[in-house]
Amino acid sequence: MSWKYIKPYFPWAVTAALFMLGEVLMDLLQPSLMRHIVDDGVLGITQGNGDLGLILRMGALMIGLVLLGGLCGSLNNAFTNYASQNIGNLLRKDCFRKILGFSLPQVEQFGAGTLITRVTNDVSQVEQLVSQFIRGLIRTTMLSLGSLYFLFRMTPRFGMVVLCFLPVMGLVLLLCLRRVNPIFTQMQSQLDTLNALMQEDITGIRIIKACVREAYEKLRFGKANGELLKTQLSLMLLFSFMFPTLNLLISLAMVTIIYVGSLGIGNGMTSPGSIMAATTYAMTLGNALFMCTMLLQSVARGAASWKRLREILNLEPGLPDGTFDGDTPTHGRIELRDVSFSYPGAVTPVLRHVNLTIEPGQTIAVIGATGCGKTTLANLIPRFYETTQGAVLLDGVDVREYAQNALRDKVAFALQKSELFSTTIRENIAWGRPEATNEEIRAAARIAQAEEFILATPDGYDTVVAERGNSLSGGQRQRIAIARAILRNSDILIFDDATSALDLKTEALLTAALRNHHPGQTRIVIAQRIASVRHADRIVVMENGAILAGGTHAELMQKCPAYQEIYASQLGEKEDAVG
Repeated sequence: MSWKYIKPYFPWAVTAALFMLGEVLMDLLQPSLMRHIVDDGVLGITQGNGDLGLILRMGALMIGLVLLGGLCGSLNNAFTNYASQNIGNLLRKDCFRKILGFSLPQVEQFGAGTLITRVTNDVSQVEQLVSQFIRGLIRTTMLSLGSLYFLFRMTPRFGMVVLCFLPVMGLVLLLCLRRVNPIFTQMQSQLDTLNALMQEDITGIRIIKACVREAYEKLRFGKANGELLKTQLSLMLLFSFMFPTLNLLISLAMVTIIYVGSLGIGNGMTSPGSIMAATTYAMTLGNALFMCTMLLQSVARGAASWKRLREILNLEPGLPDGTFDGDTPTHGRIELRDVSFSYPGAVTPVLRHVNLTIEPGQTIAVIGATGCGKTTLANLIPRFYETTQGAVLLDGVDVREYAQNALRDKVAFALQKSELFSTTIRENIAWGRPEATNEEIRAAARIAQAEEFILATPDGYDTVVAERGNSLSGGQRQRIAIARAILRNSDILIFDDATSALDLKTEALLTAALRNHHPGQTRIVIAQRIASVRHADRIVVMENGAILAGGTHAELMQKCPAYQEIYASQLGEKEDAVG
């Protein structure tokens, strides 16, 4: 566990430990006091007759010690929980902050399921580790050493009896924990799988229902859950053998103490009260061993979780941040120089030697078959991914030299799959520019052709959107996402098939409204439909990761067979060359 997280709450942990010492000391004094009650108060071994006053005094003292021990225990719990929960809070925030700094390939490498498990379950296990370490380690150590001390103090023979059994108990614990440690790591990995499956199925619940695949998903979930169950049962099986074995050894130690003590009563070497106290200390020592087992279990599980968390905390961002603040004389000029790109682990490149220059204020459309690299090209501009070869320049500066926040402030995105958050429509539109005024939000919504349906909702702009925008239609989600991108007023606006769910009339109104908004803005429109691109200043046709042709709609209708084929498949062949 890193000192960075422990240091702010170390004083609280130390205070908790001191209170635990007080609680354990109160527990250890009880058997000795009970010995005096039995030997001197009840049997009267010292004075020859019982002493009721001694019984009452010792009884009152025992009650007082119990109350004091309870107070120490309560304060220990309070300080322990304060320290462990705050350590977990720091750890959880650092993990989340680190994840937000990951590149998209790094997020995809881990997967959403494992990241969720690590920030939730693994952090909880580390919190439990801290709590058990503060409370369990001190209590276990003090009870064990204290019990042995009092046993030897009463009669060395009692202490020797227990010492004879301790190596066997320790061996049982060691053998068990050697088997347990790898199981905890396996169990956390299986939780990753289960969480990933849950997230995938909940996100895709509509398609599951539409394809009537509920039974299949139940089987898939059942298989993953069964694997986790099997691992958990193997863990419980180990403990189910270990605990009875320890119990048996403790019982044998107690029987041996009673036998040795009974032999000593006859020659006056011991007393009934001492035997009673010795068996109580032996039981206390046994309980300490049980607690040691639980402590070591928490340590093993917490250590496995901490190892998984360190993979996140120690991982450097996949895209090193630049230092350039984005202050350039030009605004919105994009240049791709001999750009090639392959996704991690892929053999075939997605982009091949792409050269493209877009001047400020131009509207460039990119069209081509599915999988030709259109979206990948757009993702390289805000540096969501790093080029495999070549360079992407924004306003004459390589995007790798930009500070990522400065770079992405220059680019606004509207995607085909509109990501909305579970908040109001107003906050969804203002997500990229929270300081925007209500009038600016409404103006962006009007340009996006969204205000009409927004005002028709029960609370207008204050209507709360359901998770992932499921309370809205696809076209409504896209228009809110477009309004969000428009509101940012960035130098570059990228529509990545962002109008695919809009009808042609709405799309035409949107295109007309955009012409009058922010005239100096550079726009990239990625689309499948000719109707979405035909009015662009220049259209780029892509095929197999390369630029096949470029020009206006009329020029491409004259010289590009691939563009002509797309046009014919969508709108028929009755347009003349000038379109």
